[in-house]
Amino acid sequence: MLIKAFIPVNTRHTFQIDLSEHFPHLARAPIVEAVIHWRARSDKTLQREALLDQLKARLPDYPTVNAQHELQLKATFGPERAAHAQSTQWEGFRLESADSRHIAQFTRNGFVFSRLTPYEDWSRFATEAKRLWRIHVELTEPSEIERLGVRFINRIVPVDLDKLGDVLTLPPRYPGDMDIPFQQFLHQTLFDVAGHPYSINVIQTSQPPTPPDNPLGLIIDIDVFSRTTIDLNDTVVDQRLTEMRCLKNKVFFALITQKALAQFQETA
Repeated sequence: MLIKAFIPVNTRHTFQIDLSEHFPHLARAPIVEAVIHWRARSDKTLQREALLDQLKARLPDYPTVNAQHELQLKATFGPERAAHAQSTQWEGFRLESADSRHIAQFTRNGFVFSRLTPYEDWSRFATEAKRLWRIHVELTEPSEIERLGVRFINRIVPVDLDKLGDVLTLPPRYPGDMDIPFQQFLHQTLFDVAGHPYSINVIQTSQPPTPPDNPLGLIIDIDVFSRTTIDLNDTVVDQRLTEMRCLKNKVFFALITQKALAQFQETA
């Protein structure tokens, strides 16, 4: 018996990234952390003390320096019993600016730059990130960028879980006709951007009060990242970052209601 399998052809059109699209300025944007992450493995053996001296000399405006370590677990199975061992390996350094608003992680596997609240604007954020990225390239000599990511974590407080429709355009709903209250929720979606080498990971979740007397919060975590390797070319990186920022904005403004956006646009 011959069975024929028919595979449907993907007929989706290429998604158009419109870099001229305007997004409203939010004077009170709920961004708690903005991140650009370059995964780019060092092609040379890094010497801990030498790298530390070079970073301190290059970045006196980042006075707080701490070593970063990776926890390694090893399991060995034999005929009589299993043995487990763990160890730590030095991975790089974590630097903080004098005001603790900027965090830079220089590691064997790449570079991560973060801006903590209050977020200012993309231009200043990206300019500083790229300045430190170029230092990372000079010191670690990677051959390519395996993954480039733009991630923005938003925290909205206070929120009422029974009134998430005031904040989210696609809020969670009761199952069927069960009118029962939410205690917490978590929703994650991974998108592929058709026609472009990007994926978008979106997490929407409630954040319990911490400590208990704080208000309940809503986390909206948007991570746009590349699916293909990128050459060490500043022009190409700039273009990718610009496109990923546009995608991040488009997702955020599609998820948030006009009522919530009006509050974020208000000046203090």
